[in-house]
Order: sequence, then C-alpha cells, then structure tokens
Amino acid sequence: MKSKFITTALTCTIVGASLAQTYNNASAATPQIKVSQFRSQGQQGLERFISTYAKELSNPSPQMRATLDAICQQKDCHASKLYWYTDIEQAKAAAKTSGKPILSLRLLGRLDEDLSCANSRFFRVTLYPNAEISKFLRQNYILHWQTVRSAPKVTVDFGDGRKLERTITGNSIHYILDSAGRPVDAIPGLYGPQAFLKQLVEGKKLINSYNSRPSAAKESFLRQYHAQRLVSVEQQWNKDLTKLGIANPPRLVEMPATSNSPSAPVAGTIAVTKMAVEAPMLRGMSPSTSNPAPLREITDQATWQRIAQLYINDAKLDKNSIALINSKRFPQKSNSNGLQGVVSNFETAMALDTVRNEYMLHRQIHQWFTQPNITSNVNTLNERVYAQLFLTPSSDPWLGLMNSETYSAIENDGVHLQKR
Repeated sequence: MKSKFITTALTCTIVGASLAQTYNNASAATPQIKVSQFRSQGQQGLERFISTYAKELSNPSPQMRATLDAICQQKDCHASKLYWYTDIEQAKAAAKTSGKPILSLRLLGRLDEDLSCANSRFFRVTLYPNAEISKFLRQNYILHWQTVRSAPKVTVDFGDGRKLERTITGNSIHYILDSAGRPVDAIPGLYGPQAFLKQLVEGKKLINSYNSRPSAAKESFLRQYHAQRLVSVEQQWNKDLTKLGIANPPRLVEMPATSNSPSAPVAGTIAVTKMAVEAPMLRGMSPSTSNPAPLREITDQATWQRIAQLYINDAKLDKNSIALINSKRFPQKSNSNGLQGVVSNFETAMALDTVRNEYMLHRQIHQWFTQPNITSNVNTLNERVYAQLFLTPSSDPWLGLMNSETYSAIENDGVHLQKR
C-alpha cells in the first residue's frame, strides 16, 4: 500500500483558533456561558465555573469541554482544572498579589491545542491531571505558558481515506520564576509525575529562600544554591553507577558537537518518550545523518535504562492520568486489555526521560546558574536552552528537518513557502 506525505515541507503553522476565536467558538457552542467573565477572574473564576456547572462537567459534552479549555487556556482542562496565563505581565501581577512563584512553560505550538509539541501533550496527560500535582500547582504556583515557535505537523495520507497526523520535533521546559520574572531554576523536558512533583516542591523552597534574602545577596545565593545542586547531582550519579556496577557510564553533560543547524534525528534522541512517537516519521524524512557518532553517544539506551529502573516508581501514573490516556487511546474500548501495556511502556519511557533530563539537561542548567549574567533573563536563557540543550536553535527555521546533504528527487526539494 502506498503512502504519501501531504506536507513535505512541514510548514510550521499553528492550526487552530486564536485566543479570541477560542473564546467566541466556545461561547457560541454554549451561549449561556460568557467565557471572558470567568477567565478574567483567574483561578478563582475557573473554580467558580466548575462549581456552577458541576452537573454538566460530571459528564462534559464536547461544547462544555471547549468552554472549559477556553477559560483555562489548556487542552483537556477537565482533567487538570488548572488556570494558565498567556500574558507574562498578567502572570507577574498575579504572582505579586498572591506571593506565589510563576511556573512558566515554554513549548512549540499552543497548550490549548491538541497538536502542540509531543512533550507538552505528555504534560497534559501525565503531569497536570495527576491529583497531587494539580493540587500542589493550584496552591503554590501561578501558571503561565508561552509559544516558542509553531509545532511542525505532518499528515500521512494512505490514499484510501485514512490519514495519520502527527507533530515532529521540538521540546518543552518549565521555568520557575520569581514575581518579577527572574528565573531561579528550570525543569527541562518530561519527568515522571513523582519526580516532577519533587522538582516543584524543591522549587517552592528555593523561591522562598531566595525571596527572604536582601536584594544585594540574592544573586550570590542563587549561584551558591546551584553549585550545591551540582555537587548533589554528581554524588547521586556516582551512587547510581556504584549500585549498578557500571564502570563505563554514558556521557553525562556534553551535547554532541553540531553546526548551527543540528539534525532532527539527533535532537529527537534527547527526549525518549517523544522519540517513540516521532522516530518513524523522522526516519522517513531524514534517511541519513552526516555525523551518526553523537547519536550513539547520547542514546546508550541499555545503560540508561538500567539507571532508569532505579527511579521507575517516580514515573508511575495515577488513576486520573490513566483514565485520560484511556479516553484518548481507546475511545471505544474503555476496558481494553491493551491499556495496561500502553501505560507500562509509557512509564518505562518516562523513567528513562526523567534520569536523562535530570543528569544531562538539568545538570547543565545548574552549571549555567553558577555563572553571572547567563540566567537572569528568561527569554535569553530559553534561547540558550533550545539551541544548546534541545538542539533546535531559533536560527534554524527548519528545526533540523532539512538536510542539504541528501537528495529527495522532489521539485525544489519539497519546499513550499506560503505568504502569511
């Protein structure tokens, strides 16, 4: 059976409604509800909406879910019940009023759309609906998200009415910010639920200690904190290796040497859970890489998997997340026997992502925080993260998906440029 790529050029376009359109569409579907009135009241407005329409939300219709998503500005908000700011200045104002830090998510695509980048979708399924995480976030953080760039999308048309739609490449990161928007730490990529919760708890303690210092002492305190975290991470790494008897560990911090335009297959290996979804597409679009050695060095999966097994409990999903996965993966078979296998495989991949993100990416972020004038601005820091850690720099408009060394035999190499 033949298949063909509909979007060979992968135009990076957000497919979906704008913020205002989302409000209007949801309101049109349920005209008795004025979304803007609830959204303008923040988390309190969301809770008032949930309380007012508790009966309708017990088994929400698609229209009711769309309304709730518009209030929250998050897809699948019925599962997480979390309110997200999309304007950082509004988030900072709310943080100052409440005395809470900001958890700022940077992602490809939009959090309120189904086809945002893979990791942000995994956040919506495994982290935000988790009962402990959802409660802790509501009580201790102001939530904000911001699009880094559009999420590239691919549609495979099988020619018989069946189509397969996916996103390709990209990664996501949560920044912990003070009320002025100054980063104090970051949580890169996907962590297992309990590991993510530990990061949130530690971040709250950090921000409290940071805020208690005099202004003149805050920066030195932050550098000292991250220097101590570097020591702790190194000690835990050595303990893990000793426990498992690993004499030749995989590379810990250094990312592979690349040009300004690293390849998507290499960048894809950084996030294991995401790679499981995207690898078939990436293999089809990028049949070769000019420098495969770095790929092997950062995907020593057998060794990493042994380390990940030490933390498998941190990646266990709670019943809320499993129910959401079930509703998405098996919409017609709520008790499908295949669900257990899907959950188990996903947890294993998350555990692997957790240890690699903590030991490789987070360790590098700690290192940056020990240096002056590198982490004070979240946008500048985010540019560095996407370029040097996620290997998807803003300087590459094709996100590593275009390889000048391969031949496609397609007119203009399959590139289509549309005026916007």
